[in-house]
Amino acid sequence: MSDQSSVTTARADAVAETTRAVVQEFLAARLAGDTARLVELFADEVDWMLAENPGVPWIRPRSTGVECAAQFSELMEYTVPEDARASVDAFLVDGADAVLMGHVSGTVRATGKAFAGPFALRLTVEGGRIVRHHLYENSLSIAEACAPDQ
Repeated sequence: MSDQSSVTTARADAVAETTRAVVQEFLAARLAGDTARLVELFADEVDWMLAENPGVPWIRPRSTGVECAAQFSELMEYTVPEDARASVDAFLVDGADAVLMGHVSGTVRATGKAFAGPFALRLTVEGGRIVRHHLYENSLSIAEACAPDQ
């Protein structure tokens, strides 16, 4: 292997290690409910994507680190915290990008209805902060759990 190739590989490995470390810190902060730490981990401006779901109060457009970090608090406000479950089945890192896949479930406080389903979360880390947060989840199950009985 050439010296240039070794340097390129070392840089790529360092980027991936930083990405993995930031995502692990993000998961720890979410688990601990540490909104202040989440604000530090999100960049000032974030490419946030989550399928719009007008019937779900915690799912809305966001773009700043403060707004993104607040999503956790809003989720806890509208759901039953002791019923919340999330498992990560895969954690893949490729340079600045990380993808988490797993399952999430919970109960909506206002209706008492449960939701569950798989999720995939794509995060991108630049300069030690999360600049992209794209979440793909079972939005139908969540919307149905938020809808009051007719």
